[in-house]
Amino acid sequence: MSFCIAVDGPAGAGKSTIAKKVAGKMNLVYVDTGAMYRAMAYYLITQHTDLDNPEAISANCRKAQIRIAYENGEQIVLLNGENVNPYLRIEEVGKAASVTSANGSVRVRLVELQQQMAEHTDLIMDGRDIGTCVLPKAQLKIYLTASSRVRALRRYNELTAKGEACDLDVIEADIIDRDYRDMNREISPLKQAEDAVLIDTSDMTIEEVVEYIISLAEARK
Repeated sequence: MSFCIAVDGPAGAGKSTIAKKVAGKMNLVYVDTGAMYRAMAYYLITQHTDLDNPEAISANCRKAQIRIAYENGEQIVLLNGENVNPYLRIEEVGKAASVTSANGSVRVRLVELQQQMAEHTDLIMDGRDIGTCVLPKAQLKIYLTASSRVRALRRYNELTAKGEACDLDVIEADIIDRDYRDMNREISPLKQAEDAVLIDTSDMTIEEVVEYIISLAEARK
């Protein structure tokens, strides 16, 4: 039986950064769900799907087989057996993903594929409804959070490090607004699973969070 860790939480809580580090230290597959959505968008583009037609998207998305694998330590996304990493960051694919990810059938198909991976692969997956919807039977569920100010400051530091001008108060307001939308959306809203361990990372370093999650995981193996 595979061992799975589900990590949920609001934007800026450090989910992806921490999940990747845990995956590396525990020899787990890190499932990048965003990359899977982009791979689906790329598939629909290659099939000349009319992205303005929800029914066409729904019909074509069923034919896509997408999974995450590792080659020489690098994560690759396989679409019907082909490594599509080189295409996932193309602007056209990113724009298409923002459209196709809102399609209910695309979401259903990708959840199916993610659950299939979890049946046979030791993995860690992060998102906003992993513990509640995608992997409800995960052996360990984590709900990562931090205050809106701390999350805004992290984002502010990222942007200023890149030389971008930004306003901390505006970033925090955007985060608060996104939290509200994520928690109140109709399909799979963001919420803490009843059996998830709550970790507030406001006053913790990344390494402290990683080591804590690993200790929780080791206790449940």
